[in-house]
Amino acid sequence: MNDTTKTHTDQSLNMAELAALGEGRMAYVKPMRSDDVAKFFPQAPKIQPGLQLFALLSASGEPIVLTDTRGAAVANAWAHDLQTVSVH
Repeated sequence: MNDTTKTHTDQSLNMAELAALGEGRMAYVKPMRSDDVAKFFPQAPKIQPGLQLFALLSASGEPIVLTDTRGAAVANAWAHDLQTVSVH
């Protein structure tokens, strides 16, 4: 009888390791409503409510740029040699 079960060690990442994963190489494009901007960009001025915007966030979740088009967020990432990933 063959044993086909594989064993592995649990190599879970802690929060700091997870946040650092992809740092400097990857950024996230996150669609958001202008109502939610203050959560990610506390220094941003008041923005008209109900607008569809796009945030570019670093791998650790730090805000990089806020724009009104997905293309502009992606272009900003590419300009900084960052690979983009969309977050829904």
